[in-house]
Amino acid sequence: MVSAQLSSTFYATSCPNALSTIKSAIESAVSSEPRMGASLLRLHCHDCFVNGCDASVLLDDTANFTGEKTAFPNNNSLRGFDVIDTIKSQLENMCPGVVSCADIVTVAARDSVVALGGPSWPILLGRRDSTTANLSAANSDLPSPALNLSGLISAFSNKGFTAQEMVALSGSHTIGQARCTIFRDRIYNETNIDSSYATSLKSNCPSAGGDDKLAPLDVTSPASFDNAYFKNLRRKMGLLHSDQQLFNGGSTDFQVGAYSSDLGSFQIDFAKAMVKMGNLSPLTGKSGQIRKNCKKVN
Repeated sequence: MVSAQLSSTFYATSCPNALSTIKSAIESAVSSEPRMGASLLRLHCHDCFVNGCDASVLLDDTANFTGEKTAFPNNNSLRGFDVIDTIKSQLENMCPGVVSCADIVTVAARDSVVALGGPSWPILLGRRDSTTANLSAANSDLPSPALNLSGLISAFSNKGFTAQEMVALSGSHTIGQARCTIFRDRIYNETNIDSSYATSLKSNCPSAGGDDKLAPLDVTSPASFDNAYFKNLRRKMGLLHSDQQLFNGGSTDFQVGAYSSDLGSFQIDFAKAMVKMGNLSPLTGKSGQIRKNCKKVN
């Protein structure tokens, strides 16, 4: 198991207030802007899907490599870097060179979900930070919102997730927002969408222009980590093409139905899948480094 070198008590003596510091910073950030919770959860997932949970997504471009921030799934889309930087500064003042950016991102995602009323899960610590980034892997490995069900199943399977885990993780779209440019084609050209829902979206997302106008991924309760996302899918009110694919006459319809009627089972499965997410190929031991600044290698 890759997590064998990770430990739940990794910072118990080296930085005993690390977790409480992250938690209070996240509670503050999410309290002032609920959308930030979704952004930090997404930041973690987009980090782990590319070369594992190594904070490579945080790196700015250098003369030696192009970072992952300009990859198509991330460009003008990923947020929360400033929150991570603030936490890193606090921890560097407290215990210099001890807590990795990769661990901060991992814990921040969990604490964000909790802050929005979602489940908690245990996190093993001790990840180290990458010394490079992988733009091409970010472009190829991150699931596109334009994917059909088979493509989604394949993208998650490539990272070791089952179709059921993919559906559970997709439930993260019960929080957060998306840009008009990402869902425009769906609301103007697709037929498996509630007509009044599509009409309401068109009022804020014109057929041309307005690319950065936002709409909630879960129109019912966008700032609450619940199972309304799945209920919406059953009403053909998935915002993204990839969302509605989960309930469109295919193999995952049953799972969507189960989660829509049982919040508890969704939260349990989501938490288990997030443990698995956080354990994707971490750098441990003497691999990588502990960055002093999350945006650049030491």
